[in-house]
Amino acid sequence: MASESTPKLLAVSDLHVAYAENRKYVETIRPTTDQDWLIVAGDVAERMADIEWALRTLAGRFAQVVWAPGNHELWTPKDDPVQLRGEARYEHLVALCRSMGVLTPEDPYPVWRGAGGPVTVAPLFLLYDYSFRPQGTTTKEAALAAAHEAGVVCTDEYFLHPDPHATRDDWSRARVKLTEERLAERTPGLPTILVNHWPLVREPTRILRYPEFALWCGTELSADWPVKYDAAAVVYGHLHIPRTTWHDGVRHVEASIGYPREWRRGFHPDPHLRQILPVPEGEEREPR
Repeated sequence: MASESTPKLLAVSDLHVAYAENRKYVETIRPTTDQDWLIVAGDVAERMADIEWALRTLAGRFAQVVWAPGNHELWTPKDDPVQLRGEARYEHLVALCRSMGVLTPEDPYPVWRGAGGPVTVAPLFLLYDYSFRPQGTTTKEAALAAAHEAGVVCTDEYFLHPDPHATRDDWSRARVKLTEERLAERTPGLPTILVNHWPLVREPTRILRYPEFALWCGTELSADWPVKYDAAAVVYGHLHIPRTTWHDGVRHVEASIGYPREWRRGFHPDPHLRQILPVPEGEEREPR
C-alpha cells in the first residue's frame, strides 16, 4: 500500500473552469508530494485565457503536468479573443503548454519512474469519427439524422472546426495515423499509460443516458490499442461518469470533474483527483 510520502501519478479531466465552482476547485488542487505528476485529460475550458490560467496554476504545483486536449479546448467561441480554428488552434495550445513546461501529444512521451513504474505516459489526441453508431445504423449520415431527430447534438457541430480538414472525422483519421506512428517509437519494453480525452473503447459509452451522444465519443479505430500497446491503464474523460472499469483485462479510469449541477446528483462523487499509479487498493485487478 502506498504511503502519503509515495510519489503518485494522478489524473483529472473536464475541469471546465469557466464555472466559478470549478475554478474554485482547481484552486484547491495540490500534490501529495513534491514529486507527484498530474495528467489533465482535456476539457480544461473553452477560452484561451481560462485554459492558460488553469494549466499554469497546476504546472506551478506538480513536478510534471501532462495534457491531452478535449473538444472544449478546440472550440472557437465568439467571445474568445483568440479566434484560431482547427489545427491552428491546437498548435497554439501546444505552444502555450510548452511555454509552461506542460507536456502534450506532440512531445516525446515521458517515462514515469515512480511507484508502479516505469511506464511510458502517452498523451493522445484522436478526436472521433462518428463510428460509435446506434445498433442498426450503418452510416454516419443516418446516425447524425437520428441524433438530430432525438434532439441530441453535440455543440462541437457548431464550434469545433476541423480546418484545414474537410470534416472532423477526416481530422480524426489523420490523428489516428499520426499517433500510431508515434506510439511505434515509444520506449521498447515498457507498458503504457494511454491518455485520451475520449474513451479508447466503446464500452464506457453503453450507459449514456442519451445513447445518440456516443457518436461524439471516440473511434472504433482505437479499440485494440489498450492491448496492442500494453496499457497498464487508460485515462479518459468526456462522459462525465467518473469511475473505473475493466475491458480486455485493462483498467480504464474516467477522471472527469464535470459540471457543478452533476456533483449534486447522488451517483456523481465529489470532485477529486484519480490516482493512476501506484494502483489504489481495490483497483489492482479486474472484478470477478
